[in-house]
Amino acid sequence: MQRITILGATGSIGASTLDVLARHPDQYRVYALSAHGRVDELAEQCRRFRPARAVVGSAEAAARLEQLLADLPIDVAHGEQALCEIASSPDTDTVMAAIVGAAGLAPTLAAARAGKKVLLANKEALVMSGQLFMDAVREHKATLLPIDSEHNAIFQSLPSHYARNPDAAGVAKILLTASGGPFLNRAVETLEQVTPEEACKHPNWSMGRKISVDSATMMNKGLEVIEAHWLFGAPADRIEVVIHPQSVIHSMVSYVDGSVLAQLGNPDMRTPIAHALAFPERIASGVAQLDLTEWSALQFHKPDFERFPCLALAFDALRAGGTAPALLNAANEVAVQAFLERRIGFRDIDRVVRRVMDENAHGAASSIEAVMVQDEEARRAADRIVGLLAGA
Repeated sequence: MQRITILGATGSIGASTLDVLARHPDQYRVYALSAHGRVDELAEQCRRFRPARAVVGSAEAAARLEQLLADLPIDVAHGEQALCEIASSPDTDTVMAAIVGAAGLAPTLAAARAGKKVLLANKEALVMSGQLFMDAVREHKATLLPIDSEHNAIFQSLPSHYARNPDAAGVAKILLTASGGPFLNRAVETLEQVTPEEACKHPNWSMGRKISVDSATMMNKGLEVIEAHWLFGAPADRIEVVIHPQSVIHSMVSYVDGSVLAQLGNPDMRTPIAHALAFPERIASGVAQLDLTEWSALQFHKPDFERFPCLALAFDALRAGGTAPALLNAANEVAVQAFLERRIGFRDIDRVVRRVMDENAHGAASSIEAVMVQDEEARRAADRIVGLLAGA
């Protein structure tokens, strides 16, 4: 019986994870659930799955949750320290790290340092602190399994003995597929007028608002490029992004002998979640089998960096190294939130990120403290730039 902690239980990944777990009650038990502020939804999940612990973002949210669960023996807590505690508890075996953004870094790192099986859906943990995080996984003998559909596909397409060494495994390139989001074919000159509602309408995937905007700008793919570098040991010039609008091929690995191995499936996050939960075995996910006869054509294109400048910025940050990816991520989080609040336009997102990257020196990612200092500096700089753009 695997005991599961889900960080970010009320998000799309958390809900999909619970859906898979519910299909296999004889194999999995929920130990702890967390949410930031969606207390009513978390309470419903707690009533169904009966975890021992539940964590929310604030004291006010905790008081509300305690009221809703007063008749159940569930320990309620709040804050980052509580998240780290449920992620590293000896009472949990597996941690689904699905908190969006930099807020997920500390508890995800705590799970790695506790030697847990970490199912990584929070790409920011690797974007911000790649070497530090991978060192923690290795030193504490944690198991790291990727949940992003692209990285999970790459994981499945690599040899079982792969050890972050492309040359030793005959890997020529990592090929990350991308849908291109909702604006793949929209005239570039009209992107200035994009609304939050339009940006959040992904053609293939059901996701939260922040990640939907990241998909529309392709910053999400840029962050995945950085994540792929750390997960698979591939340098920037051996990671290629391929636009594949149908989202049937989730990613590929190109080998030196000319072979290309791919993982295919319907666009449903329950597939990679089920794969990681049961690895190295397989369990039913609830996802329908892919019927290739329903697809008359699968298309592939090179990305247009004029349309998607955020993707180019992410490659720049990866090549720069150090804390540059942390600057990129922090600036993007601030800019996306400002866009969702209608304080800046859609194309202002990449402008904010570029200015933060250009105007703030990055340093060595020598410690989590150093990374967080750069994160805070980038957020202050991005806030200032957003204010200038909003007042323009």
